[in-house]
Amino acid sequence: MFSLFRQRFWQPPRAHGEVIEDRSVSFLELFYDLVYVVVIARAAHELAEHLTWRGVGEFAVVFGLIWLGWLNGTTYYDLHGREDGRTRTFVFLQMLTLALLAVYTADAAGDGGTGFAVVYTVFLVILTWMWYTVRRQDAEEYMALTARYLMGMLVSILVMGGSAFLPDGARTVVWGVFIASWVVLLVLTERWAQRGRDIAFTATDSLVERFGLFTIIVLGEVVVGVVTGLSEAERSFETMATGVIGLMIGFGIWWTYFDYVGRRLPRPESLSQWMVSHLPITMSIAASGAAMVSLIEHAADDGLQAGPAWVLSGSVAVALGGLIVAMRALGDYERLASIYRPLVPTMVVAAAAALLVAWWRPAPWLFVLLLVGLLSAVWWLAIDRWLRLDDPGTARPNAG
Repeated sequence: MFSLFRQRFWQPPRAHGEVIEDRSVSFLELFYDLVYVVVIARAAHELAEHLTWRGVGEFAVVFGLIWLGWLNGTTYYDLHGREDGRTRTFVFLQMLTLALLAVYTADAAGDGGTGFAVVYTVFLVILTWMWYTVRRQDAEEYMALTARYLMGMLVSILVMGGSAFLPDGARTVVWGVFIASWVVLLVLTERWAQRGRDIAFTATDSLVERFGLFTIIVLGEVVVGVVTGLSEAERSFETMATGVIGLMIGFGIWWTYFDYVGRRLPRPESLSQWMVSHLPITMSIAASGAAMVSLIEHAADDGLQAGPAWVLSGSVAVALGGLIVAMRALGDYERLASIYRPLVPTMVVAAAAALLVAWWRPAPWLFVLLLVGLLSAVWWLAIDRWLRLDDPGTARPNAG
C-alpha cells in the first residue's frame, strides 16, 4: 500500500535533463504566483508612502529578494515539478511561508526587518531541501554543478538568517549584497553548465510564460496605483484625466513587452541574461504603480513634486533599459534584426527623454501624457519596421 502511495502520490522530482517540452503552466503555478501579488502589493504600498531616494533604495532591495524567491520556486517547478501530491505539498508550504512574509514586507527595511529575515530564511530552507532532493536523482555529469548551486543556497540561508540580528541600515546593505551575489551566481551557473559536454539549460515555453505572468502581476500594480490615487484625491476632471492617461503608461509597457519580448525564447547561451533582465523590468513597473498614487493626488498642482516625477520617469527609463537587455538575449534578435536593432537606440533615446521630462516637471497631466507619447513612439517604430518586412507573418507580434 505504501509503495503504491509513493508511486502515485509522492514521486521523486524530475532529474535534470527530464524536461517536458510541451508542458503547460498548471493551475497550481497560477495559484502560487497569486501569493506574490499580495507580497509585491505590500512592498509597493510602502514605496507609495515614501517616494524618496532612500525609499526607492529600500524598495529595490525588498523587491529583489521577492523576485529571487519567485525565481527559485518557479525554475524548480518548471524543471523538476510533477503533477503529484509531493509537488503540491511543497508548493503549498512555500505559499504559507510567503503569506507570513507578506506580513513583514511593508516595513521590511525597518521594524519588520527581523521578522522578514527569519521568514525568508525558512523559505530558503524549504527551497534548499527541494533542490537537494533533485540532486539525489541526478546523473553524474550534473553532480558538480548542483553541488555549487546547493552551496550557494546554504550560504544564502546563513546570510539571511544572520541578517536578522543586524541593525536596520546594515541589514538592508547586506540584503543588497546578497541580491547582487545571486545575480553573479546565476551567470556563473550558466557558464559552468556550458562547460559540461552533455549539459545544456534552455528555457521552455512554460518558463517563458511564467515570466510573462509575473510581468502581468506587477503591471497590476499600475492599475492599483491609479485606482488608489483616484479614490483618495478630489475627483475633478483634471484628476480623472491624469489617472486615465497615467494608466496608459502601463498599457504602453505591456504592449512593448508582449509584442517584442514576451513568449519569445531566449538563446540557450543567454538564458541568465534574459532571466536577470526581468528583475529591473518588473521592479520598475511595480515602482511606477506606487508613484501613480502621489502623482494623481497632486494632479491639480501647477508643477509635479520631485518624488513621483523622478520615480515614475526613472521607472520608465529602467524598464526600457531592461527590455533592451532582454531583447538582445532572444533567439529572434538576429533573425528579426531589421526590427530589433533600430529599436534599441530608439529605446535609449526614449529613456533619456523620460528623465528629461522628470527634470522639467510639468503639470501632472502633461507629464504622464509625455511619457505615454515616448512609449507610443517606441512601439510605433517597431510596428513600422514590422510592416515593411517582405513577410510580416514571420515576425508578427505575439500579443499585438
